[in-house]
Amino acid sequence: MMGRAGFSTKESGQLLLLGASLLLLPSVSVGEQEGENLSGLSENPDRAIFAVRENGTTCLMVEFAVKLVVPYDVLALNRIDLITEQASFALPRGAQIDGKCGGAESEIHISWKNNAYVLRFFFSKEARGNGAEVWKISKVQFVYDTSESSHFINAYNPGKHTASTRRLSALVTPAGRSFVCSAQQTLTLISSDHQKGVTVHMYDIQIQPFDMTADFVFSEPYKCITDQRERLEETLPLILGFILALIIVITLTVYHFHLKLSASPTAPQLPRDRSMYKNM
Repeated sequence: MMGRAGFSTKESGQLLLLGASLLLLPSVSVGEQEGENLSGLSENPDRAIFAVRENGTTCLMVEFAVKLVVPYDVLALNRIDLITEQASFALPRGAQIDGKCGGAESEIHISWKNNAYVLRFFFSKEARGNGAEVWKISKVQFVYDTSESSHFINAYNPGKHTASTRRLSALVTPAGRSFVCSAQQTLTLISSDHQKGVTVHMYDIQIQPFDMTADFVFSEPYKCITDQRERLEETLPLILGFILALIIVITLTVYHFHLKLSASPTAPQLPRDRSMYKNM
């Protein structure tokens, strides 16, 4: 027998089950992810701080200063030939943030000027031959619009272009640690604009795309080789100076004791034949 609404008892039961399933759906969906701009916390006016959070907990965070150098074409004075100019600008601290976290892959998207510029970093985690896990930057992509005249002045045939890295394996870091580097790290991207080379300079870096154990707090740092080498170059003269001073002190001490032992006082010798004194 059909109910007044046109559903049988069996159909009504199925609808109730479906409704219950839909109510439970949010609890098994993918965690909510959002980007946060924390650059106002940085004391360095050139350094930006961006984070991606999942369910209210930080899962990816970057702190760095970034400078981009982008070549583009302009018409020469003869209005026939093309010449290449370079636009050079810094990543703004007021950028918009988006991203995605995962167990083996994660990414962060940084955009500004109403999406005229979008800088994307892609991270991946992998196992090495010795069984240890590492993470790295596996790809960098930069979308830019040469019709945006604040950086691209009199650009020829303006429009959007995409520059990307090829077979990238950068900032390789042991899993569970953050990458730290004060020295400049440079990446070259190949643009869809006649294969021009776009350069991304990063410095004052601290990045962790996986395994963050505390909200807005990096894990143990892993210093880049460049910083380790520069620190060694700074401390090596001090170490050598200390060793040289120690050698000088030891040499002078040994010499002092040698003089003391070799210069012991001797009593005046009297002649053994004293008969000469008797005849006097």
